[in-house]
Amino acid sequence: MQQDNDQNPMRPLIVHFGVQKTGTTSLQRFLKLNADSIADQLIIRTPEEGTPMRPLGRAAIAASLGDSDDLRKALRVAFEDVLDTIPDGPQGVLLSHENLAGAMPGNAGVTRLFPALPRLLKVLDTVAHARGFDPHYVFYTRKMDAWKSSVWAQAVRTDGYSDTRDAFLAQVADLPGWGDLERRLTKVLGKDRVTRLMLGAETHPDRPGQQLLALAGMPAARINALPPLQGRAMERLNDGSTEFLRRLNGLALNPHARGKVVDLVSQSQTLFTADMPSEGTL
Repeated sequence: MQQDNDQNPMRPLIVHFGVQKTGTTSLQRFLKLNADSIADQLIIRTPEEGTPMRPLGRAAIAASLGDSDDLRKALRVAFEDVLDTIPDGPQGVLLSHENLAGAMPGNAGVTRLFPALPRLLKVLDTVAHARGFDPHYVFYTRKMDAWKSSVWAQAVRTDGYSDTRDAFLAQVADLPGWGDLERRLTKVLGKDRVTRLMLGAETHPDRPGQQLLALAGMPAARINALPPLQGRAMERLNDGSTEFLRRLNGLALNPHARGKVVDLVSQSQTLFTADMPSEGTL
């Protein structure tokens, strides 16, 4: 642990930035479920509605799609607002928000592997140190081929992406492996302050994020004693529903109206089969 000076140790801070489609939603539900019971050891912040974590995520996405003094300032201020909510105390702090990784492939034409992420985390790092925190940065990964397909489906669902899966996979065919992202981050932040965790190594689906909690210093016995999740988080839509939304994305539809259609499709997936009518008949 680094020190602010000889007398005052800096407070441990773990920043979990996803990335998208690596089980973050379930992990955050588990953290929220148990936040009060572990607050004596670890302060939790996840992107709950009405909290500064939501604007922080939006600022990170915006800063990943453009680079300007105003965007960097907005990200810095949003992170300061989150840190302002942390109560004084000896506990470590764990922040989890997948949008801190920036725009994923398929969002606003992005086809690279989080190219702006080192720059985004450098902004957060400067703020954290100025506030007396010792930050460590963590992300989960999964097999790249499966991740790409999952990202495509998510981009169709949430980002208005309208190309086919084959077209998307062709666009991202030259993405480097996760090791490249890890190397780019460690070059900026330092090798000892970045950790990559494997989603496949999580052995308890009802208690997700065990590796992350262990990294935060929580004993295994205490993690295993935490109440498990009940029910699954939002899962990927079936193929027919995804195809319907993909074609819908090609229409000039008001974003608010589109959001309502997405909700209806999500709730009525049995109406959509993988055998959709030919293109242009939607």
